[in-house]
Amino acid sequence: MVITGFGATTCIGSNAKETWESMREGRCGLSVYDNEPFIRYADNWQTTIGGQVRDLSLEGVLEHREAKRLDRVTQLGMAAAAEAITHSGIDFAKERSNRCGVVIGTGIGGIETIEQAVNTLRDRGPTRLNVFTVPRLMANATTGAVSIHYGLEGPASCHATACASAGHAFGDAMAYIRSGMCDVMITGGAEAALTPLCLAAFGVMKAMSTRNDAPEKASRPFDQNRDGFVLAEGASVFVLESLEHAQARGATIYAELVGFGNSSDAHHITAPHAEGAGAARSMKWALEDAGLETTDIDYINAHGTSTPLGDEAELKGVMEVFGDHAKKTSERHLLMSSTKSVHGHALGASGAVEMIACLHAVRDGVVPPTINLDNPIEGCEVDLVAHESRERPVKYALNNTFGFGGHNTSLILKRFED
Repeated sequence: MVITGFGATTCIGSNAKETWESMREGRCGLSVYDNEPFIRYADNWQTTIGGQVRDLSLEGVLEHREAKRLDRVTQLGMAAAAEAITHSGIDFAKERSNRCGVVIGTGIGGIETIEQAVNTLRDRGPTRLNVFTVPRLMANATTGAVSIHYGLEGPASCHATACASAGHAFGDAMAYIRSGMCDVMITGGAEAALTPLCLAAFGVMKAMSTRNDAPEKASRPFDQNRDGFVLAEGASVFVLESLEHAQARGATIYAELVGFGNSSDAHHITAPHAEGAGAARSMKWALEDAGLETTDIDYINAHGTSTPLGDEAELKGVMEVFGDHAKKTSERHLLMSSTKSVHGHALGASGAVEMIACLHAVRDGVVPPTINLDNPIEGCEVDLVAHESRERPVKYALNNTFGFGGHNTSLILKRFED
């Protein structure tokens, strides 16, 4: 199947074009967190930085009154979906609505609504809750909102598998099209978990960077001085179609989605398998699904969160799967980078945001950099594209997303050739 449209709203861009340009140029979007409720309780925070979407606009997407009924996660998702659908040029009024579906993942869902509701319940009592509290906090609200707004009557579901949520959403969307059930699927991920509760909860886990005095240097995947991830919000959504359907309507095709693998570590609720065994299985199965050899992969967009355990495990998984092809000493080695160094970790939306990087790598022949990589992990044999993007033809790109619970997903994109 093929990608015919894409959209994004992130801390590094108000749309997909700006998001990619920031990735390519290594422009960091992380900053001091200045959300008003956070400032109100500003004492004793371990982490005071994040990746905020500062210029979200729903003009032309939703009326103000309608937008107010949605949690921020759904607002972000709707903005990205509207851009993707407009970009694709598809007119759903001319489509068979029961052959068009939606799968959008989120790790946490409407957490902002939950926090606000708990405060209202405590301070003002149970009768003062917003009547839209339940539909705002539901993890599946973004999928539902997109489906309703565009009248899409085919399959509609939501994955909530932590940081692997968007990866699983893509996998389901692929399956619906491959089975012949659907012609078009809207898929991706959205997350708006940059809230006081989430910052505090991840903080007590010691999962986040505390490099508060230099937010632009805080996310440093695969660097020896990394000290945790930087939480971010954002959304990215794609239009997938069967090749036949896209060609029949004369759509512009940006890339092919050819492989999907997913596995479980079955190891620990938060820590990855130390040897990256589950990650390796996910990558192997994606290669098998696509019918590819390891040497076919030109670029990996790493999960690369900048955590001490996660980065080590992913490198070991990559080396297990790709062997000599992953070593920078080989003549035509694969390249790997983590764009989280630029945009932080958007949890359940991360796989979709990073699909922007994979798509442009295969389409434009440009691999985005891993910034802040001053001292790579000792013994690292992989070319991590430090500091600056690199021009190189990329036919196949692999996108890794791994989540708490031991969830692993890998997706493979192919450059489209007429």
